[in-house]
Amino acid sequence: MKKKDKIVLYNVEIEAVAAEGNALARVDGKVLFVPQCVPGDVVDVRLTRKRSGYMEGIVVNMVKPSPIRLEPFCEHYGTCGGCKWQPLPYEKQLEFKQQQVIDQLTRIGHLQLPEITPILGSEKTRYYRNKLEFTFSNRRWILSGEDAESLSPTEKLGLGFHISGFFDKVLDIKQCHLQAEPSNAIRLFIREYAIENGLEFFDLREQTGFLRNMVVRTSTTGEVMLIIVFAYEDIEARKALLDAVQAKFPEITSLHYVINGKRNDSIGDLEAIHYSGADCIYEQMEGIKFRISPKSFYQTNSEQAYRLYSVVREFADLKGDEVVYDLYTGTGTIGLFLSGKAKKVVGIEYVKEAIDDAKINARNNGITNSFFYAGDMKDMLTGEFIKQNGKPDLVVLDPPRAGIHQDVAKVLLEAAPPKMVYVSCNPASQARDLAILSEKYEITKVRPVDMFPHTHHVENVVALRLK
Repeated sequence: MKKKDKIVLYNVEIEAVAAEGNALARVDGKVLFVPQCVPGDVVDVRLTRKRSGYMEGIVVNMVKPSPIRLEPFCEHYGTCGGCKWQPLPYEKQLEFKQQQVIDQLTRIGHLQLPEITPILGSEKTRYYRNKLEFTFSNRRWILSGEDAESLSPTEKLGLGFHISGFFDKVLDIKQCHLQAEPSNAIRLFIREYAIENGLEFFDLREQTGFLRNMVVRTSTTGEVMLIIVFAYEDIEARKALLDAVQAKFPEITSLHYVINGKRNDSIGDLEAIHYSGADCIYEQMEGIKFRISPKSFYQTNSEQAYRLYSVVREFADLKGDEVVYDLYTGTGTIGLFLSGKAKKVVGIEYVKEAIDDAKINARNNGITNSFFYAGDMKDMLTGEFIKQNGKPDLVVLDPPRAGIHQDVAKVLLEAAPPKMVYVSCNPASQARDLAILSEKYEITKVRPVDMFPHTHHVENVVALRLK
């Protein structure tokens, strides 16, 4: 819509929560999506997009707040793209997430569902994440009420999260409520140290500057890992910063750095260089210790991960004589968690470093019935691989958001294991995959699990049985 065509809709009543953290209303029979609202709000909305089937808009005036609306607890709410559901009571968040799972499985997958087991909420709704990544920027997001022209170059520096929809804009974060201390303290110290010592923050447009990203990982065992990503090597400056951080925060048990001269922030294909302390941190679950190296995947809500895996184990219903395939195994967490109730576990994962950790995890925990392989799932999971490793009695799937490759689905249908458990962080792609698998499988159990309070994201666990 052109500026002159923008329209304000008055006294719009918000009816429900919609996808991607938006709220939903209906105006003259047409669906309207609005962010930062909760059901029951009455608002004036300025349209930003108008299509034949729907409209989008932003709130320009809160006429009457909903009786269930809460005051956001974070000062960055509304600007930061995270934790969009802060004004929504947590019990309502859970209701909407469960309904989201049902809607996506039935509308996208057209699946027949059993009675859904109630969603498993997170006991912690703040400070629940064990990993956060922050970006350095020499052009931070300018807040409402600030005059960009009057800000000095130093005042334009930021260390925080990307603004949604803007690859080159970063919101400078004062306090994040997602990760417990010393996360905020470490970030703020590094920001001030960099400014005082003239270290260049990265220019996301020009791809210049010294400081690029930083990652803080924590564990329930009390360990802390810090990874600082530099755009190029400057031994003196890099060492001085790392030494200063190490001296200030002795609680950092594992310190690493990465040199990333690429045009993207991914470090999966780069070496994480160990600088001091241990070369990893550990997480613990029912006496099993999991090694987490700088590039390893581990569920970002540690305490809720245990409850998620407990649901997987319940749905698996192992008797002790089964061959279990753990696909997209990461560092072997689910497979090793199930290993005590299985005859054999076979794990496959794309990231070699994660598989290295999985093998170490098995060895360190004295688990001898688990075997792990690195490679692209669609290339690894073949008829020959199954012949060599044994036909699975149970397959556990925990793929990335995009879901499983059609070649993987084809092999699974050919192998026809008696049972499968599909764990997904994206019920939409899960619905698509389950529709393919429904050729031979029926759904016996469904349970959503909330790993990310105050967001629209939801994990979902589905049990499948061969027809």
